[in-house]
Amino acid sequence: MQERDKKALLALAVAIAITLAVKFWPSGGDEIAAASTNTIPVAERRVERLRQVLATIPGKRTVVEGVEAQLASREKGMLVAETAAQAQAQLLQLVRTLARKQVPPVDISQNDFGPIQAIGDSYGEALVSVTMNCRIEQLVNLLADITAQPELIATHEMRVSPTGDQKQKMLSVRLTVSGVIPKKLVPERKGLGL
Repeated sequence: MQERDKKALLALAVAIAITLAVKFWPSGGDEIAAASTNTIPVAERRVERLRQVLATIPGKRTVVEGVEAQLASREKGMLVAETAAQAQAQLLQLVRTLARKQVPPVDISQNDFGPIQAIGDSYGEALVSVTMNCRIEQLVNLLADITAQPELIATHEMRVSPTGDQKQKMLSVRLTVSGVIPKKLVPERKGLGL
């Protein structure tokens, strides 16, 4: 044999060894091939799921718009002011106006402002207390007028006691009214600095 033939046989032996090693080597090539054959059905199922999700978007958008409209209509009654003190002053003015509309008008003798506190994560509550002397029917009418207001106000607390004038059936009333305000008006509570 010539030198050239020896080199060719050696190259052939190396090529056969490499081919056998690649073919029979345990490298996990079967899993790769199996995974690649499953990608088309998996992709088709994923596309179908995405189409289903996409089909629900207009319905969800309609629900969100409806909820936002309800929220906007409910928040119309909030006491809107630049500061919490202005919101409390608005609330006091509203209670005074309602008291003056009673027949005969109810005179508010004293008033004071309660603490501003948070209601949940999005709103706050402003409190105003008023003291007045009135008859029972005037008190009932005033409470009915408070609940009939478009503003988000309500009776928070009420203390009623009879006065010395039993003939007129007069009552001494301390009425606390609360109103809903935006959360930005609620002062932040600072913890104890230990």
